[in-house]
Amino acid sequence: MRNTKFIVASLLFFSGLMAQSQRTASKIGSSAVWQLPPQFMTAAHAACDPSSADHGECMIGQMAKAGAPPDAIQFARELYKESRGQFGVMTGFQDEGPVAFAWVTYPLRANTNSGFLILNGRPRILDVEDLRLLDVKTMKANGQFQDLKAQFPNVDVWPGDRDGKMWPNSQVSPDGNIQFTVSYPLRNGCHACSRAGDAIFNWNFDAKGKFLGTSFQGLIDPPLQ
Repeated sequence: MRNTKFIVASLLFFSGLMAQSQRTASKIGSSAVWQLPPQFMTAAHAACDPSSADHGECMIGQMAKAGAPPDAIQFARELYKESRGQFGVMTGFQDEGPVAFAWVTYPLRANTNSGFLILNGRPRILDVEDLRLLDVKTMKANGQFQDLKAQFPNVDVWPGDRDGKMWPNSQVSPDGNIQFTVSYPLRNGCHACSRAGDAIFNWNFDAKGKFLGTSFQGLIDPPLQ
């Protein structure tokens, strides 16, 4: 009898793991979109700030109490893990064939509260504000950038604030590869420092959605003062 109970319990346990794995492996879709209710952050802070539990996990736990759908909660948990502890909620979604776009609100950030992700490729979640993935080496070797640096000594590329209006231009090559063009602000040393224009990068994917890296495309001059 004990062996039978053990086998049944083991089967239930592994079935649960398989179901969770299948949910994680399935494509992320528009069912994960959720608009933050006006009072959500006030209530979530009241519940989570005094708690000794993980703050981000606590915030995600408050989503269900506020009526968020299961897919929105699942996405927030996956993003929290992939982004090394950032609490974000998907507020917009657009399927683009081999990959998809997602607009995300990060309510706990001090700056750039709106983000933009590329989903459902390989890797499954790509944050376009992950500056480590940008072809910055080529940018800094560019003559136009060197001239700009003479005027703005501390100039560098910074994350953009993707407010849901940003829509990357795309193009497909004859071999089926696809490129998404994204611009990034150039600032002279800090988030509030002088704007020195924009840097343009392509995000490159093969026909099946595998990420092939980024490529620097050029600079846009700073606006007239």
